[in-house]
Amino acid sequence: MTKANRQKPAALSAVAGPPQDVRSRLQRVLTHPWFERFIIGIIVLNALTLGLETSKTIMASYGDLLHAIDHALLAIFVVELLARMFAFRGAFWRDPWSLFDTAVVAIALVPASGEWSILRALRIVRALRLITAVPSIRRVVGSLMAAIPSMGSIVVLLLLINYVFAVMATKLFGADFADKFGTLGASFFTFFQIMTLEGWSGEVVRPVMEKYPWAWAFFVPYIILATFMVLNLFIGIIVDAIQNQNVIDKIEATPQTPAEKAMLAELQGLRSEMDAMRRELQALPQIGGGGQQHQQQKSGKRR
Repeated sequence: MTKANRQKPAALSAVAGPPQDVRSRLQRVLTHPWFERFIIGIIVLNALTLGLETSKTIMASYGDLLHAIDHALLAIFVVELLARMFAFRGAFWRDPWSLFDTAVVAIALVPASGEWSILRALRIVRALRLITAVPSIRRVVGSLMAAIPSMGSIVVLLLLINYVFAVMATKLFGADFADKFGTLGASFFTFFQIMTLEGWSGEVVRPVMEKYPWAWAFFVPYIILATFMVLNLFIGIIVDAIQNQNVIDKIEATPQTPAEKAMLAELQGLRSEMDAMRRELQALPQIGGGGQQHQQQKSGKRR
C-alpha cells in the first residue's frame, strides 16, 4: 500500500468528523430541558395569540402585531423542525411524535387564501404540539392509543345495543313521535342523547310517557346498560392502560445493576432455548408419522 493510499482514510475521517460533531452538539441542545421549556413557552404563546385573533376589538387595534408574532413563532417552529431533521436524521422519521409535529406545522404553511381560507382556522392545531412537548401528556395520549384495540369490542357492543333499541323504539313510538323516533337515524341520535344523559328525562322520556305510561320500563334498562355499564368499561380499559404505561415507564427509568442486566440476558437466553425445544417437539410427531408410513410401505413391499 502506498503512502497516499494510507493517508486517504484519515483524510476522509477528518472530513466526516465535523458534521457528526455538529449533529451530536445539536442533539444535546435540542434535548436539553431548558430548550424543551422554551418550546413549550412558544407553543403556549402561539395558542394565546391565535385566541386573541378571534376578538374583533383586539384585532382592530393590534391585528398587525398579532400577525407578526404569529409569523415569528411559526418561523421558530420551522427552524426547530429542520434542526431536528438534521440532528436525528433517520430517527426523526421513525418517531411518530416527530411526524405529528411535522404535520401540525405543515398545516400552517399552506397558503390560507381563496379556497384554502378555511385552513386559517386550523392554525390553532399548533397548540396540540404540547402533546409531544410535555412528557406527562405524551404518556397519557400513548396510553389512550394503546387502549384503542381493546375498546373495539366494546364499541361493537355499544353499537349493537343502540341498534336493537333504536329499531324497537322506531316501531313502538315512531308514529306518535316522528321528530325523535320517526326514522332509524332519528332514533339513533335520540338514544345517543339519552346515553349522554343530556335532557333524557324532560325532553325524551317524559313526553313519551304521557302517551305511553309504561315507556319507563323501556328506557331505564337502556340507560343502565349503555350508560352505567358499557361506558364504565371504557373508563376501566383506559385506567388499566395508563397504569400499565406508568409501570413500563418506571421500569425503564430505574437504572439496572450489572447483576440485573446479566440475569435479564440469561432469562432471554433461556427463553430462546425453550422456543427452540418447543419447535423440535412440535416437529417430532411429524417425524414419527413419517417413520410409521415408511415402515408400512416396507412391510407392504415384503408382502
